[in-house]
Amino acid sequence: MENYLEINKRSWDAKVELHLKSDFYFVDEFMKGRTSLNSIELELLGDITDKRILHLQCHFGQDSISLSRMGAKVTGIDLSKKAIETAKDLAQKCGADTEFICSDVYSLPDCLNEKYDTVFTSYGTIGWLPDLDKWAKIINHFLKDDGKFIMAEFHPVVWMFDDDFTKVAYNYFNEKPIIETYEGTYADQSADIKQEYIMWNHSLAEVLQNLMKNNIGLQSFQEYDWSPYPCFRHVEEFEKGKWRIPQFGNKIPLVYALQAQKKPSL
Repeated sequence: MENYLEINKRSWDAKVELHLKSDFYFVDEFMKGRTSLNSIELELLGDITDKRILHLQCHFGQDSISLSRMGAKVTGIDLSKKAIETAKDLAQKCGADTEFICSDVYSLPDCLNEKYDTVFTSYGTIGWLPDLDKWAKIINHFLKDDGKFIMAEFHPVVWMFDDDFTKVAYNYFNEKPIIETYEGTYADQSADIKQEYIMWNHSLAEVLQNLMKNNIGLQSFQEYDWSPYPCFRHVEEFEKGKWRIPQFGNKIPLVYALQAQKKPSL
């Protein structure tokens, strides 16, 4: 089988132009100063003035630029060359001093030699990674002692269901790669695009145990019965900026968020 990275790079390269034009990413408003960050991660980030932040899997850089606007010194990385080229262009247009590097997560130590106050990742990221032990080692590698890891992510319960949320179709646990072809994108369900992709489901235990195993201690953990994005099919906005799957209401978690800290080296 072709390397999963090559398949997923093609998939993400193909999404960039469509996403730039979509209401989901509100690029025109963003360029006028609207933040792309949500209340969930903003509460965890707090005051980041002059903090050095590494943003993993940044797509075309809106969150990275938003972090820069808050006073942080930000480096965003993504495996898609097209996304990183677009991120650099967007940062220039926004007058943001944000650095962008094209790299997959696991290869990042080969092209970056820095330490950071915070490593940040959010929404739809770890599902593209097969090995969370390796992922946690990367986070540890780039964090300063006592540095923070901040993550907001879609809840693994959501990924158990089929796209229309009519049945449990996938294993909660990381059983095997999920190899599928998808029409449209989460930002535009009707987009004329068809892509193959390879993903993995990761349980909460897999996330937390791998962080702790790699010297990154959990400080806070929250679950949310809403999503800040209308990225799933058939969602309803029940409060401004908060979406749920109607038939589930508030009965299942859609998002979780955590803050963890790297323990000092002995």
